[in-house]
Parts: sequence; structure tokens; C-alpha cells
Amino acid sequence: MKATELRQKSVEELQKELDGLQRQQFTLRMAKATGQLAKSNQVGLVRKDIARIKTVLNEMQGK
Repeated sequence: MKATELRQKSVEELQKELDGLQRQQFTLRMAKATGQLAKSNQVGLVRKDIARIKTVLNEMQGK
């Protein structure tokens, strides 16, 4: 997911995406804690996507 793609979405769409990613992050953290996580790099990728969405949301609020 690129920031340019995110900037084309509305605030509501970004909020939905953010909620979904936060749920996915929780699921990945629980899987990692129980030793069931096969792809450990997914945790970092989801964190970065969350940060991108939050950054774009903050940019939109500043305008």
C-alpha cells in the first residue's frame, strides 16, 4: 500500500482500513505470542501500513 493510493481515498475509507489493520495487527500479535505465526515479517508490514494511514489522515486534517 502506497501513500499516493491512500491520499486518493476518503477519510471514511481510511478509517475503515485503519480499523481492519489494527484488528489484523492484534491477531498477528496473538499468533506470534502463541508461536503460531509462520511469517514474522507480517507484523512489521502491518505496523508500517498503519503508520502510513495515520500520516495521511493527519495531513488531511491539516488542510
